[in-house]
Amino acid sequence: MGPPDSASWQSHLVRVQAEPPIWRFGDLWLRRYRAADHATVLALHREGLAQVGLRPGDGVYYDHDFFRMEDIYLRNDGEFLVGELGDRIVAMGGLRRADLIPGGHARAFGAYTPEPSALDAVEMVRLRVLPAVQRRGYGAALVQALEERAAEYGYRVLRADTTELQTPALALYRKFGWTETRRETIGGIVNVYLEKSLP
Repeated sequence: MGPPDSASWQSHLVRVQAEPPIWRFGDLWLRRYRAADHATVLALHREGLAQVGLRPGDGVYYDHDFFRMEDIYLRNDGEFLVGELGDRIVAMGGLRRADLIPGGHARAFGAYTPEPSALDAVEMVRLRVLPAVQRRGYGAALVQALEERAAEYGYRVLRADTTELQTPALALYRKFGWTETRRETIGGIVNVYLEKSLP
């Protein structure tokens, strides 16, 4: 998939396909994750965390959900999107039911609860943009697309957490009207929890 005509690029997010969902934001295309994307997505995740000094064993860093993408994101009223420039994945972000992975210390150790529950809250997670293409609005496009999907699924509350170190992520959430609900120190790192109500 790629842009057919550079002259027609737009600077706002446009939904070009309902299901599976596809959006366009200028030269960036957002589409649903596929199994073939796994290695690239995992590398992008790890690069994003390393960029702010997070590392395995710190109690905040974890990546076990990347090995259960179908269960955690695609089969349980969630979503995972990748952003492509040409044929290169440069951005990603997901939605997962808030009850699937616990918060705080437990999440770093692979806890997972597959029992279904009523749709209420969903977590926006794994927002990453390749450093070389940051500051082009791609993160904002991902947040907008994922908020749209959350509303389509019938969620009433969006939740997210990020570290105090990830100042661009905090600024992005605040730009979209998210509010901070609490802070928690894990392994010496301050984790910031945010929330947003959906209409």
